[in-house]
Amino acid sequence: MARPVTLFTGQWADLKLEDLAKKAKAWGYDGLELACWGDHVEVEKAAKDLKYAKSRKELLADYKLECYAISAHLSGQLVCDANNDSRSDLFSPKTCHGNAEKKRAWAVQEMKYTAKAAKNIGVKVVNGFTGSSIWHMLYSFPPVSDTMVEDGFAFFAKMWNPILDEFDKCGVKFALEVHPTEIAFDIITARRALRAVKDRKTFGFNFDPSHLHWQMVDPVKFIKAFPDRIYHVHMKDAAVTLDGESGILSSHLNFGTPGRGWDFRSLGRGGVKFEEIMRQLNVINYAGPLSVEWEDAMMDREHGAEEACRFVKALDFKKSDRVFDEAFG
Repeated sequence: MARPVTLFTGQWADLKLEDLAKKAKAWGYDGLELACWGDHVEVEKAAKDLKYAKSRKELLADYKLECYAISAHLSGQLVCDANNDSRSDLFSPKTCHGNAEKKRAWAVQEMKYTAKAAKNIGVKVVNGFTGSSIWHMLYSFPPVSDTMVEDGFAFFAKMWNPILDEFDKCGVKFALEVHPTEIAFDIITARRALRAVKDRKTFGFNFDPSHLHWQMVDPVKFIKAFPDRIYHVHMKDAAVTLDGESGILSSHLNFGTPGRGWDFRSLGRGGVKFEEIMRQLNVINYAGPLSVEWEDAMMDREHGAEEACRFVKALDFKKSDRVFDEAFG
């Protein structure tokens, strides 16, 4: 095994962290990528209380598990989201509910706390979302001008540069999960996001092939495009299930609904070519964790999480230090 295999706890935040740690160890995981919701990481508390922050890793150590990253997708989404409507009320405190700008201001401060929380916990990467003020303009009617799109990337830079300043102070990197609804959702927009923040090294990517696959973007090309900006890796599979009736935009059908044009799948059961991804990660010398983000609406999650751990461990391999026929000499 070349890299540690971890489980992202975002889809398990209904469980107490200790209960999940017991299960993850039994399933064979080497660590957990802690979500900043549920009781897994209380961000402000971890930023202000060093004892509490250290308790996150100490709890995992009791089960011989490691933590290499924490993830703040929910608060990150609110920083640039165009609407911050009722759908995201539960991402923020009750005092912010129903007020888009209160939620935005809370999220900016929460992300700054997240940098300090990561430092106190002892990890170097925070994964998450940025939100996007222009995602809703994706289809250009009524017509969307180039200036409107440029303004969206400028707004992203304006909102995130002060947050990234705090990450710099803490010696922590932010890894955007390139994903529809974010400022970067494919290779072209990822390049543009980097330019918007003037290529500052604090900002990179959490590589998740599933979101690229269903958009018909080549995940291997993404790694080749950003070899020095892959700060973390999610392992997640997806399947395109177009049937001649549905479209790739999923027809307002929820995950797991028959007839939907694409869906997430448990690892190895979709269309992502993980073999080529492993080889390209070796090319760029990525040595960080392979973190299973388990999502499959048609499968029991405990069965899936255990199966996914086995899949990744069987798939991963160390990079060779020689060409095989050197032995002939």
